[in-house]
Amino acid sequence: MTPPMTPSLPPHSDGVDLYLAELLHYKNQSVRWLPPAQSVWSQLNGQHMSRKKGRGMNFSEVRPYQAGDDIRAIDWRVTARTGKTHTKLFTEEREQPVMLLVDLGTSMKFGSQLLLKSVQAAHFASLLSWLAVSEQDRIGAIIYTGTKLIECKPTARQQGPLRIINALIDAHQSTEDEQEPLSFSAALKHLHHLCPKGSEIVVLSDFYQLAETDKRRLSQLRQHNRIQFVQIHDPLEQGQTAFKGTEHVADSKQSVWLDFSAKKTREKLSEQYLGHQQFIHDMALSLAIPLHQVSAALPLMQQLGGIEKYHG
Repeated sequence: MTPPMTPSLPPHSDGVDLYLAELLHYKNQSVRWLPPAQSVWSQLNGQHMSRKKGRGMNFSEVRPYQAGDDIRAIDWRVTARTGKTHTKLFTEEREQPVMLLVDLGTSMKFGSQLLLKSVQAAHFASLLSWLAVSEQDRIGAIIYTGTKLIECKPTARQQGPLRIINALIDAHQSTEDEQEPLSFSAALKHLHHLCPKGSEIVVLSDFYQLAETDKRRLSQLRQHNRIQFVQIHDPLEQGQTAFKGTEHVADSKQSVWLDFSAKKTREKLSEQYLGHQQFIHDMALSLAIPLHQVSAALPLMQQLGGIEKYHG
């Protein structure tokens, strides 16, 4: 039996730092999900979901009523003021804002096999940004670092993805050990204020900072927008590792030595992960938010069914 191949790093990536070339790479990958191809979400959840988003109608102008016009479009105010029947004209809304909330907090700066979770989140953010502008949508983002928020207002054309990519690189490189921590709730609050109504919102995170109290804010966002959750995870969080030694590990709350050769250690990690999964699943289900999962142990395009094979 042939042993499974070890995944190779995506082009231009070292798995730890972020570089312009590795994020620009996804500009060419976005064409795979243009109509009539399946959506990027259907590749993640195994179900067909049309990428055709529901478009609204924008008011254009008022003109005198003509035979055959829809009477439901009559502008009664103008009609009463002029004494002549007028009708409203509408144009199809061509742009829909896409807003990303990208978590680059402490728990995301972790990876046991191929990529840091934060690097994988940046890769997916880049792909979604290029996909949005290729669909003629505006793209914006809020980047959460654990101590501050970086805002990229929705912008059309290539300026949008480029601004987000550069912000991701800068945020990933910055060190803010002495700054006061900022809650994930603050990021959701800022998203609520910045996000135009009718937006497509994608939250890229491991959701370890998400709290039960955030449910109300998400519910408010959900009233006027579509939300997708993308959970970035690592195999070690589930207790899956070939390493059998003792290692010093730390998170934002504690620092301990773990014996990975002990079955009890791996089972404890798995138990904690399953509890976290149940919390995220229940939160998403109660709010009718689709939940997708992406591993940091495999290249993004490989998980999305890409035809490209990476060999270093």
